[in-house]
Amino acid sequence: MDFRTTQAVQSGRIVNDGVMGGVSQSSFRPDPEGLFFEGNVSLANNGGFASMRFPARFSQATHSLELVARGQGHRYKFTLRTEKAFQVFYESDFLAEASWKSYRFKLEEFKSTYRGRFVQAPNLSFHDVSEFGILIADKQEGDFRLQIRTLTALKSMRFIFLGLNLYLDIGL
Repeated sequence: MDFRTTQAVQSGRIVNDGVMGGVSQSSFRPDPEGLFFEGNVSLANNGGFASMRFPARFSQATHSLELVARGQGHRYKFTLRTEKAFQVFYESDFLAEASWKSYRFKLEEFKSTYRGRFVQAPNLSFHDVSEFGILIADKQEGDFRLQIRTLTALKSMRFIFLGLNLYLDIGL
């Protein structure tokens, strides 16, 4: 997904702690250099999180995901959801630095959670993902801004040896 385009931004949605009585605010907006996800996290009324979510599908050959982003030093959670366990979030943390950086996420780095608590869940497969998101929480009160350029599915290349001939199956 290329977040430098307006089309990519149109399918997203915001989910903040207001669903639980909190008062945090966030929004996203397109920019030629990448989507801005920004707002204010408030701990008032037992709140404390802001998130954005986008539909996503990845091929069976996907072995990791690469997010290109920059921020202001806040810690974010890169989240995935599947149809198999829709109430569960699979999440992996990253620290958004001021300059553009590539963040790679492998299957084994994701932890399954429900409402911020670790839970047992079906094993994650990138092929099963139906939604990805970015979440800021963990009592990081105050203004935040994250800019996202791209999200890329990195795919495996398989080598198949058949007799004396070597074939490359790119799996794309």
